[in-house]
Amino acid sequence: MVMAFFPSLTDAAFILPLIFLYLRLEGAQTLLGDGDTGWHLRTGEWILANGRVPDRDLFSFTKAGEPWYAWEWLWDVLFGWLHLHWGLGAVVFASSLVLALTFALLFRLVRRACDHEFIAIALTITACGASALHWLARPHLFTLLLLVILLSILERAREGRSRLLLWIPLLMIPWTNLHGGFIAGIMVVVAYAAGEATVWLVSADPERNRAALARARLYAWTAAAALAASLLNPYGYKLHLHIWRYLRDPFLYRTILEYQSADFQRADAVFFQLLLLVGAVAAWRALRRGEFTTPILYLLWGQAALFAVRNVPIFAIVIAPGAAAALRETLEELAAAPVRERLRRWARGLLDGVADFAQLDRLPRLHAASLAASLLLGVLLSASPASPRFRAEYDPKRYPARVIETLGAEALADRVFTHDEWGDYLIYRLFPKGKVFVDGRSDFYGSRFDEALLNTMNARWGWEQHLAGYGVETVLLPVEAPLTGALKASPRWRVVYDDGMAIVFRLVREPDASSIVSTGDGSGRDRRASRPQNLNQPETQLPRRSNS
Repeated sequence: MVMAFFPSLTDAAFILPLIFLYLRLEGAQTLLGDGDTGWHLRTGEWILANGRVPDRDLFSFTKAGEPWYAWEWLWDVLFGWLHLHWGLGAVVFASSLVLALTFALLFRLVRRACDHEFIAIALTITACGASALHWLARPHLFTLLLLVILLSILERAREGRSRLLLWIPLLMIPWTNLHGGFIAGIMVVVAYAAGEATVWLVSADPERNRAALARARLYAWTAAAALAASLLNPYGYKLHLHIWRYLRDPFLYRTILEYQSADFQRADAVFFQLLLLVGAVAAWRALRRGEFTTPILYLLWGQAALFAVRNVPIFAIVIAPGAAAALRETLEELAAAPVRERLRRWARGLLDGVADFAQLDRLPRLHAASLAASLLLGVLLSASPASPRFRAEYDPKRYPARVIETLGAEALADRVFTHDEWGDYLIYRLFPKGKVFVDGRSDFYGSRFDEALLNTMNARWGWEQHLAGYGVETVLLPVEAPLTGALKASPRWRVVYDDGMAIVFRLVREPDASSIVSTGDGSGRDRRASRPQNLNQPETQLPRRSNS
């Protein structure tokens, strides 16, 4: 009975992402490091107030009333409700717990695949580190959680419990309405079907062929049922067509950082590199046994992760079980290989030494350590601590909070031009009174609109006509934006606010030498008009602007 209160490795896996997030990363500031959270929350509050899912734009004055797919409406409602009752602290807390539960379940899945506690926790740590680059309080966190659940069902079905596959279409219904990553879930099921179909095609064993074909058909029917279940959303099949068109837009991959390749010079890229290496070993070992599901998953999601950094967390979760099993097999071979006795003893020690620990670790637990960590996190987030890691607010060093506090909400509520990230923030702060020029819904605005936005942000030819075409009379920008220099050089615009991080311009009919509202942060900076053609800084890019 006493052991039920002791922490287990499952508890360690639950607490692990919280340690990563609040000690290694920036905690709440990391989760709120993307403005999209703001418009998601306001969408959820609007749905709760109006009792329906919107099908027209709510937030912009540039495309007001145009058709819009709020395709993550269920997340919006759940977290909008939390925000209405307990503020951003509840949003951060719930997002943290989703991450914690994801990696606790991943540990259990990986341990089942390799039957070795130490290998399982090592792979869980590696997957946790690889996925941390995309930890934001946004709907995609549920895709990571539901993907682990999906893989658990598929692995148990591969062991003979095929009736569990009936849960996958049911799982797909909430998944579709939580996040567009439901497509990744269907692709994983298809990969399992393709793996079994490949066995049927290449194996010379008739009995194995029949079994593989039966499993392939079962997975294929499951994938078809999951696809059918995904039609149970407010937009029906039109959602799938919308996502398909969106993901085929080449502008997406040229300009949005989340859809560009991983940066292997980042310090945390080592986790991704390790998974690429160990995953390759797992794929090779599976091919040697005549199994093809792991190689297909590795090629599919490894390529996707190399192509777009936002796919790295999915790759990490998908490949972790197979990678752990491959490591276990490698150790077993090393223990019997004709190598130095020291290496064989080391491999045998790792294999045999875990047995006693595993017997204790797998005893029933109340997971009191996980509960205590959750309660402690809740207290820290609700206590208004001095540390920004536990302060659930948008970072005022990245978002124009002081502009609103100084000029007032009314000054930024009408016809304001700013980039998409700050547009998200203005929605969070000003909706429903204020409407924005653009925000993070890149699927809604489209590549043509976004390209014109980038041209204006980079002060290219026609930027003044672009602003005038939408009746823009106020511009809010980071001080280092290329357009800032062009606005300073123009007699038609004057600076009305400058705090060294954000600067506000107002349109004037006549040249005006009015005073600047400023703070100490920007008082020593050179305010001379710098013409855009002389700027040495890189052009503005869209910082993430995915929809989810």
